[in-house]
Amino acid sequence: MTPTVIPRAEHPISRKRIDEDALKVLYRLHHHGFLAYLVGGSVRDLILGKTPKDFDVATNAHPHEICLLFKNSRIIGRRFRLVQVFFKGGKVIEVSTCRSHSEFEETVTEDGKIVRTDSFGTP
Repeated sequence: MTPTVIPRAEHPISRKRIDEDALKVLYRLHHHGFLAYLVGGSVRDLILGKTPKDFDVATNAHPHEICLLFKNSRIIGRRFRLVQVFFKGGKVIEVSTCRSHSEFEETVTEDGKIVRTDSFGTP
């Protein structure tokens, strides 16, 4: 599946309306060779002309690679790892790694144990 890229002239999203700390996360990931995208409700809100309450990022960087780039971060989640990047004023940008499977998919062994697998994927 090939993503559709909508030219800037055809959508209302401007970098001026994106939180500067979210942009820092996007730019740093990109600068270090990773793909990074603004995702989730913030994109919807920006398209609708609303002010987003938070910003989320998806990337092809693995959680430990994200933490190496951001000293002000921590990995959370037991089965589906997210990285929270902390900024002044209590602001948090959540960064998730692209997955090839849903966090709700499980592999169960014959003895009933859930096997934890990191199923990293591409955008």
